Amino acid sequence: MDKGKKECAWSSWKGQVVDLLHWRDLKQSGLVFGSVLLLLFSLTQFSVVSVIAYLALAVLSATISFRIYKSVLQAVQKTDEGHPFKAYLEVEVALSTDQISKYVEKTQLYINSTVKELRRLFLVQDLVDSIKFAVLMWLLTYVGALFNGLTLMILAVISMFSMPVVYEKYQTQIDQYLGLVRTQVNSIMGKIREKVPGAKKKE
Repeated sequence: MDKGKKECAWSSWKGQVVDLLHWRDLKQSGLVFGSVLLLLFSLTQFSVVSVIAYLALAVLSATISFRIYKSVLQAVQKTDEGHPFKAYLEVEVALSTDQISKYVEKTQLYINSTVKELRRLFLVQDLVDSIKFAVLMWLLTYVGALFNGLTLMILAVISMFSMPVVYEKYQTQIDQYLGLVRTQVNSIMGKIREKVPGAKKKE
């Protein structure tokens, strides 16, 4: 039963992310998109420590001001509504042992699969795959020369919030072009495997 609940919660969370990236709720997606971009642009101008400190000060200024305002209002109106953030203070935010174990297990699986794949590529288990990986790394040297890490993160965020919408709108055309590109790439890789000794995959 607990496993079913966890899978249901995971599916619900994935659905929320998909809705967010597809702009199902314009206000929510716009708020998240704008906040993340503002944070990344801030990091291009200030250090991480400064950005965290400014964000903390902004949040504290808002919460302290609201707390004082509600306290004065209650004193003037002679009411006893209690702490204005009582509902949020009572929300359970601690991670359970099962949740921590689940995330650690998923992280471990991801790290192990990544290490195995990198070992396969660097030790040339499949020549063509290693060549493709080398070409990708070569292209990334040019990307790295043009953009720094933060710029790439900004472009990634913009792509995450724009590409799903574009793909949803022009899915047929995009799938057609991607299919053509995939066919050409597979054809070229097949020819390379036939001509380069030791490049053929083992059956």
